[in-house]
This record gives sequence, C-alpha cells and structure tokens, in this order.
Amino acid sequence: MPADRPISINQVTTRERWTLEQAVDGYARHGVAGIGTWSEGVREMGVARAARRIRDAGLAVTGHLVGGLLTESEPAARRARIDDNLRVIEEAAEIGARCIVTIAGGLPAGERDLEGARARALDGLAEILPAARAAGVTLGLEPLHPMICAARSVLPTLEMANDWYEALAAGGDGRGLGIVVDVYAVWWDPALAREIDRARGRICAFHVSDWLAETVDLRLDRGMMGDGVIDIPGIRVMVEAAGFDGMPEVEIFSARDWWRRDPDEVVRIVRERCRTAV
Repeated sequence: MPADRPISINQVTTRERWTLEQAVDGYARHGVAGIGTWSEGVREMGVARAARRIRDAGLAVTGHLVGGLLTESEPAARRARIDDNLRVIEEAAEIGARCIVTIAGGLPAGERDLEGARARALDGLAEILPAARAAGVTLGLEPLHPMICAARSVLPTLEMANDWYEALAAGGDGRGLGIVVDVYAVWWDPALAREIDRARGRICAFHVSDWLAETVDLRLDRGMMGDGVIDIPGIRVMVEAAGFDGMPEVEIFSARDWWRRDPDEVVRIVRERCRTAV
C-alpha cells in the first residue's frame, strides 16, 4: 500500500490496554487517520463526549460496532435486539460513522434451525433499515468466517451478503445499505473475486488482519498483517477496483499476543505493516 495512504485502526486492536479515550489520543498521536468504534466504549465514555473527542482529534470513524445480532426467536429477546440496534444507529449518526458494522447473529441456545435463524436476521434488518435511512446511516453487512456460524453469524459468505443486500434493496433502493469486506472472514472463499466484483459500489468498509497458519482460537487469535497466509494486497486491489475509496481498517483480536503488548508498540507496527503488507 502506498506509504502515504491513510489508515484506520479499530479500537479492539488495543482494547486490553487502552480505553476509547486513550485509543483516540494514541492513534492521533501516531498519525493514524481513522478509528473503528464499539458501542460499549462509546457508551462508557458518553456518546456526545466521544463524538467531540474523536472530532477534536481529527479522526474519521470508519465503522461503528456492533449492529445486527438479530437471530433471536424469543419475542422479548428479539425486541431487545431491535431496540439496541436503533440505539446503535443513533450513536453512529452522532459520531459520524461511515457505517455500522452489522453481523447477523448466531444460533440461539438450543436451536438448530439455521434457515429459520437466517430468515429472522433478514427480517430484523428490514425492520431497522428505515431508521438507518432516516438517520443517514449505512448498515454494512459483514459476513463472518463459517467457523463462527453457530456463535456469531449465520451469514458466512460474501455471496450471501450480496444476496441479502439485493433482497433488502428490492426495487433498486440501496440507501442505508453496504457490505463490509473483512479479509479474515473471506480470504478462503473460492468465489471471492466474483463476489467482490458483484459488490461493486456497495463496499463501505475494508478490514485487515492476518490468518495464522496454526491459529489456536476461533475468534481471538488474529495475526498482524504479513504474519499469516492471506494475500491482503491482492484483496485490497480487488475491493478498490470495485469502487471502495475508504481507509483500510486494522482489526486484530489477539488474546495471546497483540492485546498483551504495549499499545504504542502495536500502533507503530500496524503503521509499518500497512506500508509493507497491505
């Protein structure tokens, strides 16, 4: 990636050692241009205060997490999820997020009806989409790796994300909708090039990290770019050819390595790897 290209860092990358406020200060201090935020950090800090601090630091919010998780079948639990999504939409609008990173949700405890869970997630997205459109916020549909289908997302492929986008944008109205491409989730997909091209004009966020060949955890063992097996530059070229014009956002969940390190060291290495491995 060109050395002068701006980058974003998702606050989860330094979450064990830095609060949101510390992350905002730290990223800005290191010359990082953007941040990905999480509701828990924003709510802890206070939405208005978080929005002001991020703005004053000169950071763009490349994505706000987490939206979706709409597979609940029990009515009260489903209503609670809808209400939380409406709150996330309000937060994203106030902090000026480029999109809400929106995941489907997994299978509720004790359930095995995968198709039913997918139908509920799609119905839930249709229910919250008018609020997103009214707020000027984009719901970025993010497929996650099939290994966490049961726990986190019944939307496991970019092909299905494109299908859902098109179902929700029936009649050609794609307002309030986008697609998130996370290399960690999609790198393995034989249909990746075709589906990125199909997502032309839809991609609202591009997340980078690396897949370690001997990964030891389903969610919390992501590698620093260049330490694993993903052709990140190749995927970046594809998403940019498909019209994505934003910053790559570094999102590393790493309980055994990067979360244990000094965050200033992590950010320095992120910036270097974005020059050489993204």
